[in-house]
Amino acid sequence: MSARATRPTAITGIGVVAPNGTDTETYWKSVKEGLFVLDRITREGCGHLPLRVAGEVRGFDPAALIEETFLVQTDRFSHFAMAAAGAALKDAGLSDAAADSPYSVGVVTAAGSGGGEFGQRELQRLWGQGPRFVGPYQSIAWFYAASTGQVSIRGGFKGPCGVVASDEAGGLDAVAHAARTVGRGTDVVVVGAAEAPLAPYSMVCQLGYPELSTAEDPARAYRPFTAAACGFVPAEGGAVLVVEDLDRARGRAAAVRAVVAGHAATFTGASRWERSREGLAHAISGALDEAGCAPEEIDVVFADAMGVPEADRAEALALTDALGPHGTRVPVTAPKTGIGRSYCGAPVLDVAAAVLAMEQGQVPPTSNVFDVCHDIDLVTSAARPAELRTALVLSRGLMGSNAALVLRRGPGAAPHDKENAHEQ
Repeated sequence: MSARATRPTAITGIGVVAPNGTDTETYWKSVKEGLFVLDRITREGCGHLPLRVAGEVRGFDPAALIEETFLVQTDRFSHFAMAAAGAALKDAGLSDAAADSPYSVGVVTAAGSGGGEFGQRELQRLWGQGPRFVGPYQSIAWFYAASTGQVSIRGGFKGPCGVVASDEAGGLDAVAHAARTVGRGTDVVVVGAAEAPLAPYSMVCQLGYPELSTAEDPARAYRPFTAAACGFVPAEGGAVLVVEDLDRARGRAAAVRAVVAGHAATFTGASRWERSREGLAHAISGALDEAGCAPEEIDVVFADAMGVPEADRAEALALTDALGPHGTRVPVTAPKTGIGRSYCGAPVLDVAAAVLAMEQGQVPPTSNVFDVCHDIDLVTSAARPAELRTALVLSRGLMGSNAALVLRRGPGAAPHDKENAHEQ
């Protein structure tokens, strides 16, 4: 992100909608405690499909958070994004960000599939009742760019907007794109990703992925870095962040929760997991270089954790390739094992967890994983107290994208003392 070198980028707001919590506080508490919420899929029309287990967002009432005008023209994935964006702006103290200068606020989201539930409903009407029964919003609600458009319209934001379509790793690429946008002069960017891939049509599409876990038992369906790894479990949800110019954030006395320090991305081809070792290691090295960060400075790694034996092995080896001996010693975690992989939303949820982990001085556990069979220090069973200054977040996509993001603890944040860390 050399283009933003003169304008460091701060994370000042976090909004979350996830299977283990529909607000940031609940999400962090669940992640810290290693709460396991994967369960049998309950969505209507999915019972006959071989995909049995997922991370569903339950208890989410979009009508309580989003105006009816937007609800009728958007899919569930955009509902998640709008709710998370509203929470992130409130957290950053920017609920009225567009009031004075709408052109100073941009929006960037990443998406893997768009609005499958909305699209399926309208196509069923077309098939069963005819074209006159298809709603006018079918043309936009399914589109992968819908969340960016609706968040910007709802907030009145007229700054640079964009959509990143670079596989699941696009969640990290979107954060980097937002940081570059700040570097080029935009004051604030709302950035993130949320997915809703559990409609029947969407699930049928996913069955083409050989990496997808079709295990019947939720406790055995997603166990990366173990000999029992049998693929990944999909999930709904995601997270949205507010990023802004660091000096601007300080000037308005905002809490600087973290700094986006470095990013790099590579491509190694669909399902070519052995080659992802080289690609991911190169991405890690590039992110470290951009951040001016030595391998030994990384205090925690939030792993991609695909759950495929070849992919897990490649990731473990990529850490030692890029970090040297430190790669086997640095604490590694994968909170997504408790909630599933929400495609582009998954790495943004990890970014949120990494920021919260640095604030709280806790490395959250990798839920439901015990018998680790790779040479990494995977944190399991319980959260581990630690002073965390720098975090590395990793992501890979099924189509071959690899990305790494380096985060620094917010400047001025007091080191988390050990006594309080044990109490958290």
